[in-house]
Amino acid sequence: MSVKEIKDSVIREFKLTTLALKNRNTVFLLAFIILLFGGISYKNLPKELFPDIVIPTILVQTTYPGNAPIDIENLITRPLEKEIDGINGIKKLSSTSAQDASMVFVEFNTDVNIDDALTDVKDAVDKAMSELPNDLLFDPVVMDIDLSEFPIININLSGDFSLEELREYAEYLEEEIEGISEISKVELEGLNDREIRIDVDLHKLEALELSFYDIEMAVTAENVSISGGEIKLGSARRSIRTIGEFQSVKELGNIIIKRENGKIVYLKDVADVTDGYADPDSYARLDRQPVVSVQVIKKGGENLLEATDKIFQTVERAKKSGRIPADLNLTLTNDQSEYVRVQLHNLENSMVMGVIFVILVLFYFLGTRNALFVGMAIPMSMFTSFVVLNLIGFKLNMIVLFSLILALGMLVDNGIVVVENIYRFVSRGYKPF
Repeated sequence: MSVKEIKDSVIREFKLTTLALKNRNTVFLLAFIILLFGGISYKNLPKELFPDIVIPTILVQTTYPGNAPIDIENLITRPLEKEIDGINGIKKLSSTSAQDASMVFVEFNTDVNIDDALTDVKDAVDKAMSELPNDLLFDPVVMDIDLSEFPIININLSGDFSLEELREYAEYLEEEIEGISEISKVELEGLNDREIRIDVDLHKLEALELSFYDIEMAVTAENVSISGGEIKLGSARRSIRTIGEFQSVKELGNIIIKRENGKIVYLKDVADVTDGYADPDSYARLDRQPVVSVQVIKKGGENLLEATDKIFQTVERAKKSGRIPADLNLTLTNDQSEYVRVQLHNLENSMVMGVIFVILVLFYFLGTRNALFVGMAIPMSMFTSFVVLNLIGFKLNMIVLFSLILALGMLVDNGIVVVENIYRFVSRGYKPF
């Protein structure tokens, strides 16, 4: 058998390739559709730094002031664990009994719905209430722990302003940013809550035969507003209300604690009343200086880049409208979108540089047509991946981007091998069909 007969008789055929070669116009149209929808999918894909970690975990927190850890364990933690342990789907049940507080962590299997688990735990806690101490100040708090909720950006406020002024500006930003659809909540750090302190002189209290309860009842009775119904004035009805809340520290100090034999004892006679701040629950510092930090937390599954862009726009609007003074220092830290933008930029650079280098190298060895085939395979494969990711509900995060960049290198290698093999057969005289 001659060489030509061998060439004519031995044909390596892949039916999908043959179908594509016989319907070139359809393939070109399909490629255009993939590029179009791939670009749209890439733009619409939710982008975030890390994937959402879904571990159904419920926390039951109970406070019981004035009790040692051993008492917390016996009186609160064990009764709660006894009822919670009967719930189906629990993977791990752990607890911590500390001074004045009990925390029970309930971790469920990943196939358990977190809302159903939360309802089951609340029901179990309700059943255990009869075994808990009757003098609990507050009922146990049941909440789910969402590991995907972490700040995506911090807005730090500082400058030559009082704490109350910084609080006002921070609360304004909090209200505006919470109106963004992609934002779950906004937390303020570095602020002290306002506190009215009543420092009682025990010696004066005993001398006047008074108690803390007397002070408590007097303050409670005076600090109240009362509705008095309605009154008709012509064709209109007006509501009547007596305002009784304290407006100043001076008013609080002038309330009557005791009236006996014509002698009146005021609160200021037995106590010092001051307007101040409570001990801080959190501290926020930037460059060794105290600041008020606005921490923004995104909803799970929302686009990180769109959320941060809207936050920037909100801050700019606040500056232009004058609600935020020009001399107020606003410093952005922990901006998660920067890392995502860098990763996306690296992916785009890898695609462009991969196409350029592949075309240049293959142009020298295999010619223009074969080089273009491999060069086109890179964007086509990436855009196809974007369409598939969008259809199955995936999000672009660091893990997905790293996988795409890794696959890009494998794609180039495989493309070169396939095209070089086809080129070898064509150069030997084999026909396409």
